[in-house]
Amino acid sequence: MRLLERMRKEWFMVGIVLAIAGAKLEPSVGVNGGPLKPEITVSYIAVATIFFNSGLSLKTEELTSALVHIKLHLFIQIFTLAFFPAAIWLFLQLLSITPINEWLLKGLQTVGCMPPPVSSAVILTKAVGGNEGIVITPLLLLLFLGSSSSVPFTSIFSQLFMTVVVPLIIGQIVRRYIKDWLERKKPPFGAISSSVLLMIIYTTFCDTFSNPNIDLDKFSLILILFIIFSIQLSFMLLTFIFSTRNNSGFTPADTVAIIFCSTHKSLTLGIPMLKIVFAGHEHLSLISVPLLIYHPVQILLGSVLVPTIKSWMVSRQKKLLQTRGPLANLE
Repeated sequence: MRLLERMRKEWFMVGIVLAIAGAKLEPSVGVNGGPLKPEITVSYIAVATIFFNSGLSLKTEELTSALVHIKLHLFIQIFTLAFFPAAIWLFLQLLSITPINEWLLKGLQTVGCMPPPVSSAVILTKAVGGNEGIVITPLLLLLFLGSSSSVPFTSIFSQLFMTVVVPLIIGQIVRRYIKDWLERKKPPFGAISSSVLLMIIYTTFCDTFSNPNIDLDKFSLILILFIIFSIQLSFMLLTFIFSTRNNSGFTPADTVAIIFCSTHKSLTLGIPMLKIVFAGHEHLSLISVPLLIYHPVQILLGSVLVPTIKSWMVSRQKKLLQTRGPLANLE
């Protein structure tokens, strides 16, 4: 029973495994031109559905009020969309001389370019993070990796605009008119986006398994898993050290926001963007693997570290109150 409860709770992780296994068993179903017609249903309809859903669920009023914490917001965005990808690029210069699969290494760079998920901001920290990524992430991908497909830049950005930006804006407009109904009914936005995302993952791996020239060695996969764990822990420690300095100006609650939002990466935004930027690329699924690994790792580390970080935050806040108390009495 406990196992079933755990599987029900982590249904999306189970779904990723089943989607990849299903693609391995019958790749012809989800390849371009196959019964699912992913060149239409995935490239346009599925991606647009995810971002329309994001537009509907995004509470603009909460984001606007959170922008009052401008220093916190700026730190998270600069760390996530500037320091993170640049640090990964430098690290990959060293890893390029190793026997690790080059497409998995390119996938690590794409992880670095991804924005933080809005869900992490809401669930873990109640802080803002991730909306600028819709525009900046494709630019970062093209800057660090170039367009590894035959798709021209203008086509990439026009498709991004039509399948990402437009549905997001429409979702926000529709939300204004049905806001009360949404607040009352609380539709399962996360589950809807995750279900559509599973379809994108399935069709991506169908293309891989239908190509006999692609081979993924276990050694590279194990090393990438270890590297991702190391990167996340190192960056979480780095953000903790920086945000807890005496002159940082961040509160303990800000530090928690920084630790999670600065190091988390969005799978929901990432996979559709990779599908657009690397459209038609035979190694797209290998490039996607590090992001697919990064997602469960960040959830696992988050669930393990949340109790420790929470107790640190509470004790730090108590100390601050105690030090302010005597100062207030002196005044």
